[in-house]
Amino acid sequence: MSDVKSLEKTYEVAWDKYNKNDLEKVFTLSDNYIDFMSKCKTERECVTEFITLAKKNGYKNIDTYIKEGTKLKAGDKVYASSMGKTLALFLIGSEPIEKGFKILGAHIDSPRLDLKPNPLYEDSDLALVKTHYYGGVKKYQWVTLPLAIHGVVVKKDGTVVNVVIGEDEKEPVVGISDLLIHLSADQMKKTLDKAIEGEELNVFMGSIPIKDKEAKNRVKLNILKLLNNKYGIDEEDFVSSELEVVPAGRARNYGLDSSMVMAYGHDDRVCAYTSYEALMNMKQTDKTCIVLLVDKEEVGSIGATGMQSKFFENTVAEVVNLLGKYSELKVRRALANSKMLSSDVTAAYDPTFPSVMEKRNSAYFGKGIVLNKYTGARGKSGCNDANPEFIAELRGIMEKHNITWQTSELGKVDQGGGGTIAYILAEYGMQVIDSGVALHNMHAPWEIASKADIYEACRAYEAFLIEA
Repeated sequence: MSDVKSLEKTYEVAWDKYNKNDLEKVFTLSDNYIDFMSKCKTERECVTEFITLAKKNGYKNIDTYIKEGTKLKAGDKVYASSMGKTLALFLIGSEPIEKGFKILGAHIDSPRLDLKPNPLYEDSDLALVKTHYYGGVKKYQWVTLPLAIHGVVVKKDGTVVNVVIGEDEKEPVVGISDLLIHLSADQMKKTLDKAIEGEELNVFMGSIPIKDKEAKNRVKLNILKLLNNKYGIDEEDFVSSELEVVPAGRARNYGLDSSMVMAYGHDDRVCAYTSYEALMNMKQTDKTCIVLLVDKEEVGSIGATGMQSKFFENTVAEVVNLLGKYSELKVRRALANSKMLSSDVTAAYDPTFPSVMEKRNSAYFGKGIVLNKYTGARGKSGCNDANPEFIAELRGIMEKHNITWQTSELGKVDQGGGGTIAYILAEYGMQVIDSGVALHNMHAPWEIASKADIYEACRAYEAFLIEA
């Protein structure tokens, strides 16, 4: 029996295998990731930054090839974007496109508060904005925090104004108030989901009035004046804006040993960033490699920039066309013969809250990338459920490249659950499995991830692009 390999041996702690050189790589990757997460707090900011970095690595806009009628060939690097919030990066392979793709897919939207279309108002000599929360949030977690506003305002003439308020340390932040404990007798009797209602997530913007004492809403007018002076926008421009309220401040090293990263939006930018890094490390490939980064996962992958749109399928068709003689059959075969890691986060075991987890099937900090055979809720509702043949292939890849990995479910069977974009891509007939980094505080304003897991995820994604 001594030759039998147990799961306890497989699911080891990654820190134990690192030498000095490995540790330098772990912390360098995390330092770069912290910088990225501090800068990119919206989908648009992520796409803009990824495109900027990709261009430096030789990637070109596919629209240039389409416009000029230039054919694609092995080794070419192209990208396509939809509405500035979805991105697909292609490294063209040497094998015929019909043999399929190797795909890393993640989402770049995160839970947040969105400004309503008519947000700004004044009450009791205070200026506030109304918000509508986006995605699954615990509303009480968003009060009394320093908050920032990121996004765009589009004027009637089509001018796009980028807005970032509250990130520069010299700038003011905004925030949402909560009742003082002395007057909270009734509030404290409510359940957590009712303690703070959605319509109470009003962001305080200011309290100084304009000098004209005869004017109405003097504080609101002063806020509008400040916004106009800095961004050239008027109140009417809020109607055509996309402004997101997010936690203010940089991502940070977490823990006295700096073994973790605290950041807003780990879900799912930790998988997006590591997928991107893995692709950038690829110089050539047999089958075409793709990193697909999408919007709207937190609200059902809907809309023109969500995974359920035709953006990815249409872009694949454009790539097939640029590779030579186009046919719809080539597109279908390429998609059906593909393999994909649907890269999304999962829950890490938290010893403070053990009752919702099943320890033998939980993910743990420091034990590497997580493979989830299925997600879904309770009776696997809404899951993909990967084939064991594909999982076996991935096991071999992980072992060959000495990657620390683990498996998990998202908590106990009857506790809840969650979903990813995996089932949508699986509809094409391709092999898909959920994989990603385990988190504490998932969907909270500040989430926590292990640096070892971030590093192992990046290595796993690269190994998949090499071997699958």
